[in-house]
Amino acid sequence: MAQQPKTLKVSVVSAEAEIFSGEAQVIELPGETGNLGILPGHTPLMTRIRAGTVWIKTVSGAEEWIFVAGGILEVQPEEVTVLADTAIRGQDLDEAKAQQARQNAEAALRNTQSKLEYATVAAELETTLAQLAAIRKLRRTL
Repeated sequence: MAQQPKTLKVSVVSAEAEIFSGEAQVIELPGETGNLGILPGHTPLMTRIRAGTVWIKTVSGAEEWIFVAGGILEVQPEEVTVLADTAIRGQDLDEAKAQQARQNAEAALRNTQSKLEYATVAAELETTLAQLAAIRKLRRTL
């Protein structure tokens, strides 16, 4: 019987840049229907991810926190790739900017004229709320 790998190669990339690349013990992230935990040797999987926090425990035991605004997850037994619409390292999240974006989205939601505009603004608000939740989660871990 083949021995299970002890680590995962993890890559988190967005359209702008590669946010994380390294070896990890475990990764957790918001799947489309709930949170996913990925360990070495995981069954291959491809799924969409929701806006939220990606948590990575590296082989050294350090923790990486990354906010993603949705995207695609690909899992292979020894490799995980997160292709994020937007990705921001936890330490780079700006709470004041996120609060302002939330207020702007809420105001726009009240003033929408069409169903399409409403859906677009509602999606922006959902992403902003997920970013604020990520900031609160990161604050609790530090």
